[in-house]
Amino acid sequence: MTGVFLSFEGVEGSGKTTQVARLAERLKGLGREVLVVREPGGTRLAEEARRLVLDPAQRPGPAAELFLYLVARADLVARTVRPALERGVTVIADRFDLSTRAYQIAGRGLPGPAVLEANALATGGLAPDVVLVLDLPPAAGRARQEAEGKPRDRMEREDEDFHRRVAEAFREARGPAIVHLRADRSPEAVHAEAWDTLARRFPQIFPPVVGYRA
Repeated sequence: MTGVFLSFEGVEGSGKTTQVARLAERLKGLGREVLVVREPGGTRLAEEARRLVLDPAQRPGPAAELFLYLVARADLVARTVRPALERGVTVIADRFDLSTRAYQIAGRGLPGPAVLEANALATGGLAPDVVLVLDLPPAAGRARQEAEGKPRDRMEREDEDFHRRVAEAFREARGPAIVHLRADRSPEAVHAEAWDTLARRFPQIFPPVVGYRA
């Protein structure tokens, strides 16, 4: 692998999609080849799984929900993400496996070891080089979505206790690849800190901003 794999994670309304787009646009402006993907989605099969798993009319149980997500992830990794990384492309994902830990393990209560083993099979062991977690209380995220008039999908319609467990899992996530960013700031401030974080790890791809302090 010669490319860099990044993911943005966080509760609904935390600003992941905005930050993914800003980062990709800036990299493209520097002449970098960038691939943006979303989860679930990104291939014909993964988009069909997305339609099913997020449709409010569907009622999959926790295990069926998990496997719909993993079907989408397995196809996306095999067909799109891994080949792009092998070509040296920078891949930016709007969600990846940390969302499985937050939503299906913490939120749904599925057994952690079994879920992680299934995820490892789906990804072939692939994990992001950096996971940027946008920390925001779920109520603040919902308020943002309501202000934007965004229709709520099946996951977004879950009750407050579910979203509290998900938010806590994101907030407590730790690991060498995980970086937490406060998402209660302007998109510009969040992007600036994300860029600085990546510049310190991959200066050859993300040129450091002289004088910047997070």
